Amino acid sequence: MSTPSIAANAYAALARAANGTTPTTKIDSQNGSFGQLLQNALGDLTNKGSQMDARAVAAANGKGDLVDVVTAVAETEVAVQTLVSVRDRVIQSYEEIMRMPI
Repeated sequence: MSTPSIAANAYAALARAANGTTPTTKIDSQNGSFGQLLQNALGDLTNKGSQMDARAVAAANGKGDLVDVVTAVAETEVAVQTLVSVRDRVIQSYEEIMRMPI
């Protein structure tokens, strides 16, 4: 069961990660770094979550449109699923590297 404090802590953690508190390693000088890509994804997820919260509060106060709330929730859900998929793939890659013989 999620509570507002859990959500707030999750958003705060994402904001800290998006602010560049994690080191980055260059992968490709033309496309930037993998770390920068992850920071951008975290920042995007944080923004979508904040927009979703604002629209939900506006709808609860009778000042928002329900369609906007549903759209914001769907966009946030897609962003979270994408981030989870990337995380799972990174963990899988790490496990493959650890199984390699030296």
